[in-house]
Amino acid sequence: MATYNFDKIINRKGTNCLKYDYAVERGKPADVLPLWVADMDFTVSEEITKSLHAAVDHGIYGYTQPKDAYYNAITNWMEKNHNWKTKREWIMKTPGVVFALGAAVKAFTKPGDAVLIQNPVYYPFTNIIRDNDRRVIDNTLVYEKRVTEGKSQYSIDYEDFERKIVQEHIKLFILCNPHNPVGRVWTREELQQLGEICLRHHVIVVSDEIHNDFVYPGFEHTVFANVDPRFAEFTVTCTAPSKTFNLAGLQISNIFISNETLREAFQKEIDKTGYDEPNALGAVACEAAYRGGQEWLDQLRAYLLENLNFLRAYLQEKIPQIHLVEPEGTYLVWLDCSELGISGKELDQFIVEKAGLWLDGGAMFGPSGADFQRVNIACPRATLELALDKLKAAVDNLG
Repeated sequence: MATYNFDKIINRKGTNCLKYDYAVERGKPADVLPLWVADMDFTVSEEITKSLHAAVDHGIYGYTQPKDAYYNAITNWMEKNHNWKTKREWIMKTPGVVFALGAAVKAFTKPGDAVLIQNPVYYPFTNIIRDNDRRVIDNTLVYEKRVTEGKSQYSIDYEDFERKIVQEHIKLFILCNPHNPVGRVWTREELQQLGEICLRHHVIVVSDEIHNDFVYPGFEHTVFANVDPRFAEFTVTCTAPSKTFNLAGLQISNIFISNETLREAFQKEIDKTGYDEPNALGAVACEAAYRGGQEWLDQLRAYLLENLNFLRAYLQEKIPQIHLVEPEGTYLVWLDCSELGISGKELDQFIVEKAGLWLDGGAMFGPSGADFQRVNIACPRATLELALDKLKAAVDNLG
């Protein structure tokens, strides 16, 4: 059994890395420390590396369509890790989950239709809807800040959720499960309530479950389509190995649709784009990850939990003005900076210019995120500590 060293710092600069090599192009200082975009500063598992080496050494990279071994690896993973029994014919490949979101919006709505989301949420949801000439309708998550008790929490306003569906004639709801950026891992009971409302009003659900493998102890990810057989009939479940196994650049995702009518409509939109065969190396890496990546992932999750504990303790001891919204899942943490007295663009500017950090400003996730910053903790602890030291120095000098 291999032991992975997640403390090892790897220089990613000079690799055309979006996270490290595009600061200036994105309007940031060249020396800014990046903890923004959701990929990890860790090398992948041995199984993935070996499989990619074998494919590269073959020397021919022609058109590729995965066979049984690929699908078996995925379905076995979903059953073992998520208690979800799936079938090969449900799986549709796309070059990414955001691509799939776009296909779903076009397949299940018309220009001018309204699509429901829950801000603050992963910003491509909003972009995809608007870029396809649909209207964004927001069922804003309810935030309760509990500084004395800790465990600040976001919850769903179900009355508003159903009211928006009725008033705006919603046909499509995009769910983030687990939720990026607030870190909620929705419970079966919460998902059941959402599903009953969507069933009642004939709303199709696209469930982005790309962070499904990152859940902290004491919580459990529940596949929305697996909550109730009735829900599976109107659900598109979006998954990918990219977040779990750090494969974003290989561009492959697996979309599960059990309803044949929905699957055909979704495939029709994919066909319109000209997309057919997946990236050959992406398919190799995906199969290897789901077949042999469990030990690597288990070690990684333990390390991420240690990073989270380190960050929590650091904030409580040294930067009490910044409040951690306790995550239940994902390696992205949501920091409440409201006590700093600055928000929105001013807060973003402070983080970049005074702290020397490149984080994701909360306002991009929706208006309710203006007081927040999203931080990626999937990095060596030394990197995380350096970032927190820089943040502390900036806060100490504020005002």
